[in-house]
This record gives sequence, C-alpha cells and structure tokens, in this order.
Amino acid sequence: GLPSLGTPHLLPPLSLGYCQSPLSPHSLGQTAVYQPLITVTGPDHPISTSVGGEAVLPCHLSPRMSAENMEVRWFRFQYHSVVHLYQKGQDKYEEQMLEYHGRTELLKDGITNGSVSLRIYQVKLSDHGQYTCFFQYNIFYEEAILELMVSAMGSDPHISVDGHQDGGIRVVCQSAGWHPEPEAQWRDHRGQLLLSASEKISKADNGLFQTQISIVVTEDSNQNLSCSVRNPLVNKDKISTVFIAGQAEKQPAWERLQRSPKSHRPCRKQRREKQLKVTEHSEQPLHLWESLGWNPEQKGNPGPPTAPPEGDGHKPQCPCPRTDSVTLSPVDMTLDPDTANPWLILSENQKCVRYGDAQQDLPNNPERFDPFPCVLGTERFTGGRHYWEVEVRDKTRWTLGVCRDSMSRKVTPTPGNGCWVMWLRGGEYKAGTSTSPPISVGIQPSRVGIFLDYEAGKVSFYNVTDSSHLFTFTGTFSGTLRPYFYPGHKAGGTNVAPLILCPVPAQAGGNLCT
Repeated sequence: GLPSLGTPHLLPPLSLGYCQSPLSPHSLGQTAVYQPLITVTGPDHPISTSVGGEAVLPCHLSPRMSAENMEVRWFRFQYHSVVHLYQKGQDKYEEQMLEYHGRTELLKDGITNGSVSLRIYQVKLSDHGQYTCFFQYNIFYEEAILELMVSAMGSDPHISVDGHQDGGIRVVCQSAGWHPEPEAQWRDHRGQLLLSASEKISKADNGLFQTQISIVVTEDSNQNLSCSVRNPLVNKDKISTVFIAGQAEKQPAWERLQRSPKSHRPCRKQRREKQLKVTEHSEQPLHLWESLGWNPEQKGNPGPPTAPPEGDGHKPQCPCPRTDSVTLSPVDMTLDPDTANPWLILSENQKCVRYGDAQQDLPNNPERFDPFPCVLGTERFTGGRHYWEVEVRDKTRWTLGVCRDSMSRKVTPTPGNGCWVMWLRGGEYKAGTSTSPPISVGIQPSRVGIFLDYEAGKVSFYNVTDSSHLFTFTGTFSGTLRPYFYPGHKAGGTNVAPLILCPVPAQAGGNLCT
C-alpha cells in the first residue's frame, strides 16, 4: 500500500528543508527540548469507489490535536491544484479546481481531534489517482498521500448471433461501461476456458471501456457456454450463459441471416425462433430470436420503425410474419414551455431541453412542474400507435416516457402516479420505480425510441443505437397521455448535454441526430 506518513513539502515561496512541531522549541547554543514529531496519517491502502458514487478520503493528525486554526489543503498533482481548501476556520473555494466545484465537503465533525476527511460526491473517472492531505500551522507543515481508485461495473454481457463462420455459428458477447479495461472470456459447462475467435476492446468518449468477444459454435455443440466480463480492480464479474440445444440448423437457415435493405426492415428481420436459448445468471431461459437484439420476453412488441421505401408514404410498417402489419404514426415532437420547470432551458424551436444555471422567473401556472425539473411534449394522445426518438448522447442521467395529462405536477413520476418512464442514473438503466431491478443494456444508447400503443396498453423503449428492445410497460390506458422528459441535473458538469427531440427517418429522410 501507499505510505501513510508524508515527507516535508516545499511550500512556494517558503522552503524549510525539514519541518518540526510548533511545540518543539529549538535554540542554537542552548539545550533543545523536543516534543514528539507531529505527523499526518492516512490509510495504508487505496480507497475504492465507483463512477457516480461517493468517496471519503480519511486523514488526521497524530498525535491527536485540534486543526481548527490550521490550514488544511487537499490537492492533486501540485500544491496549487486545489481539490478543497480550509483556511482561518472557513472553506475557501476561490482556488478550487473547476472540476471539483460543488462536489467536495471537508468533514469537520472530528476537526478538534485533528481529523479532516474529504468527501467527494458524484465521482468521475478523472478523480482516479493520488491526493495529498496537507496541514500547515505557522512554520509547521506536513502531508500524507492517498490514492483513490475509481471503477465502473459495466452492463450485463449481451449474447447474440452474428451469422455463420467456418462451418458453424458465430456467437458474440459484448458489454459496455467498464473501467478499467475489463477481462472477457468464454467458458464451457465445466468452467473450462475456451479460446475466443476474436477479441476487441474500445474506449468511449466518456472514458469507459466496451469489450466484445466471439466464439464459433459448431453443429455438434451441445453444452452451456458462459460469457463472463470481469473488473480486475474490484475483482467482480458479470456473467451470461447461452445454451446450445442439439444440432444447429443447416446452412440455408443461416443464409437467411443476410440483412434486408434498411428501408425494408423496420423489425430488422422476420422473427423466427432458433435452437439457441439464452439464460442470464439464474433467470429462466429466454429464446434468442433471429431478429437479433430484441428482448424475446416482449413477444408482442415490434422493433423501432425505420423509414419506408421511397413513395410508400409517411407511416412506417412493421411486417412481422407472425403478426398483422402494424401501422404507426411517427411524431414530430415539440416541448410545451407552459409545463417546463423554471430551471429548464428550452431551445427556440422547442426541440432541445437542458438544465440551466439559474432558476427563471416564470408564471406559477398549474401545468408547470415544480419542484421536479421536467417538461411535457405538446402532443396529446387518446388512441393509436405513436413513435418518437430522443437523443441522449453524452448524458449521465435522464428520464423518458409518457404520463397522464392529468398527473399532478408536484409528485414523483411513477406508474402509480400515472407516469410510465425509463431512466438512467448512476450508470444503471431502470423503469417503473426506484426499487425496480436494473435493465440489462448491451451498448449504451445514444438515442432512445419510445413506442406508444394506446389500445394495447403498452409503452416500449428501444435502444436505437443497436436496434435492441429495452423495456415494455403493459397495462390499461385511459384519458389523455403526453410525452414526458427529464434532462437531469448537471451533476457536477457530467450531465450538461441536452435532450434532443429527433425527427424520425420517415419524416426527415434520415435521422438528424446523427
């Protein structure tokens, strides 16, 4: 681990070479009486936390004494790289680095005993690394060095079929949102390691890693295959399992995996059950459909629509062979400023919304959300099938869905309150209520599609980025429904990007969010 005791630090412009306690008098030519050396002590091991969480960095004087009248400086790589500063009995923020504004707190409960732990909120990847806890009183100064290790557990491994290769079936496992670089591997039903056909690790703009491995399954395979993705920093992993039942189908069936032209595949592919079954963790087996990426638990839900062929009008079709063709209306969505919380900033064309820097002075009408920073779409639905898309790129939190127009603007959005929503918080995707289990996401969506089927009582959410189904609410609707949007607080600068309402291809001849 790291040393818990620091060494004398060269203060600009003061340089002492060695530091001694202010309680240790020294006089040249006279007998010196020295007191025990005062040291600064931190943990002898790294502090671990996860992205979006909190971290407490412990630090105290030894022997114990009050630090109320001392300067306490937490900094990173240099003396002036201030994370948090305490001087003359007060917190000082003038020198604090911008990236830590609003995210730090010096815990002063034990300051009279020399304890000055630092709490960091909404931890980012950039917070990973060394921190210096520095004390100064008159000519005395001392420090301790601590290390903060930031990790991120990514999504559950997502297993899918990617055509045929070398006389077998190529099965792909992918997972995103990891830090540091994860370790991915295949194992057989005995737990023995299997050689991957390919391995790929990429780093997203947000600093998180995505991994993808594949394996070729031959016709005589009859076993469980597990894909595990492990975080080496915290020694934790996530596992999904695929069951190969009997012999794989012969070549002609897999030949049909060839993609249809984009304009003709709103469901991507006709749905037909294969002989592969997928089990994630201890859940019941799920069928893996030829329409790759769609959650088979929601068998009645079409995939997100795409543009129809030229000249076919403006209503996408979903010609799944096992259901009737579904005609739906792509919505040219706009935001209703009369419902927007005063902290929200809407664009001039009412297509974008973000959390502002200050509360606006707006009329306190009953339609307006307060205190929740939400806004509704202007569109109102009392029937039919409707589809719209929202850009969520570079956001760390958001909420999307539909709600009753009659819903109180003062309550938390839940199905019980007439609001059917899905959200991202702390790296996890959920729907319904805060106690709902996380939704497994293969690739983080940069755009989300919402499909409302009023008569069927369904609201479905889709990851438009990889054309996968995320979640579906099923119930009974009555009254008027409206689109619901929550862009989220800025979260210390990690969530400043806006929500953008995107024209769907059938309206715009190609999505304008890309």
